[in-house]
Amino acid sequence: MGRARLSALFALFALSLAPGAARANPPDTYGFGSRETAMGNAASAETHGFAASYYNPAALVRSRGLEISIGYFRADHSLEINGLDNEVDPVKGINGGLVVPGTLFGVPFAFGIAVHLPDDRISRVRALRQEQPRWELYDNRNQRLFLAANLAIQPVHWLQIGGGLSFMSSTRGKLDITGTANVFTPDDSQLRHEVDADLTAIRYPHAGVRVEVNERVALAAVYRGEFQLGLDLGAHLQGDVSGLTTALYELQTRSVNNFLPQQLVFGGSWRLSRDFRAAFDATWIDWSAYVPPVAQLDVLLDIPPPSGGWPPTIQPPQAPAPTRIEPLRMHNRLIPHFGAEWHALETDKVDGFVRAGYEFSKSPIEPQTGLTNYVDRDRHTASMGLGASVRDLFDVIPGRMDIDFHLALSELVRQTTLKQNPADFVGDYYARGRILNLGLTLTVAFEPPKKAGDDAGGKKP
Repeated sequence: MGRARLSALFALFALSLAPGAARANPPDTYGFGSRETAMGNAASAETHGFAASYYNPAALVRSRGLEISIGYFRADHSLEINGLDNEVDPVKGINGGLVVPGTLFGVPFAFGIAVHLPDDRISRVRALRQEQPRWELYDNRNQRLFLAANLAIQPVHWLQIGGGLSFMSSTRGKLDITGTANVFTPDDSQLRHEVDADLTAIRYPHAGVRVEVNERVALAAVYRGEFQLGLDLGAHLQGDVSGLTTALYELQTRSVNNFLPQQLVFGGSWRLSRDFRAAFDATWIDWSAYVPPVAQLDVLLDIPPPSGGWPPTIQPPQAPAPTRIEPLRMHNRLIPHFGAEWHALETDKVDGFVRAGYEFSKSPIEPQTGLTNYVDRDRHTASMGLGASVRDLFDVIPGRMDIDFHLALSELVRQTTLKQNPADFVGDYYARGRILNLGLTLTVAFEPPKKAGDDAGGKKP
């Protein structure tokens, strides 16, 4: 294996000493479902169908029949530091789910499942040094699986209650190397290695209520629990070194690769006229509970010198020095969302909708004036969308088909970071960016014919 190979192996695992990226999941950043995304994610009181499993599980019970949805979205990033693109990969994949409503002892209920399935990879891990500038909340962050399962009931006509669990994937891995290393002729080394990695599910709670104040106004409250995705890496290296001595190297790291703080959402929906409705959400995010992406490290290195000492051409490797981790402080944030929907077209068979929205997210990260460079900027997001609902498609089974499209453009405001130390390795820099999010969702609903007073989507106002 030789000194070069030993050094390369230690360098590989020294990467685990660097902070990983602690971030959220795809729906939190890009939305879930084209209708709700087009309305600026102001959806806690206005959502229905499979997207309710994320925005407000209580609203699942608004569905009047079996609904099956599938869609696709893609978010492209153009994030720059000092005018150079950081080449952040797009986040893309399939969104879908179903809602199964029913009645039990006269009480309406509904069961819902929602999933985001990336089309590149199920989970992604990336570790960078804390000094290296990176977009902490966006940089290659959301290529991971999201799954939610919820149950909702409507005990009285004006009250809907729901909750369940959401799931994310966590990573564990192990590398085991044994054999004989020849430091004089490395090509004669005989080594055996075994790599073992697995994904484990992390669960966190999700609950909501929706109150229909009257025919025009609805209010909602939602709670999303905190989750932490761990990244555990282990290495075991043991063997003979050219007949001179034996080597034993064991390393175990534990870090948080993905973190989502708990959230509280309060929102409302107002039907201002027969054809126009507006919605508002305020999302409080507990960023002060942020767990920094810091690796906890345990290292054992035992290479006893041979009798007579080491040959002059051989220098045994040393255990990696501990990395001094600088704290990263974040502030709680209240994010406003605004949305509107206009029922622009109504015929015997087809209804058309125009939607728009806006949200503002103030960065929770403190100015990076010291050693660390966790980059983020205040984000303005404007969105729009179109929708069509086609009724009575089936001769035998009554129902409808919805097609919804969304486009959202996020602008991350340019801002300059000034370092306290003029001799800082990175120095001052400015950062800015854009995110373009496009998507389409198709829903097929099998439901009874509309009753008088139902809106074009088959929902009670």
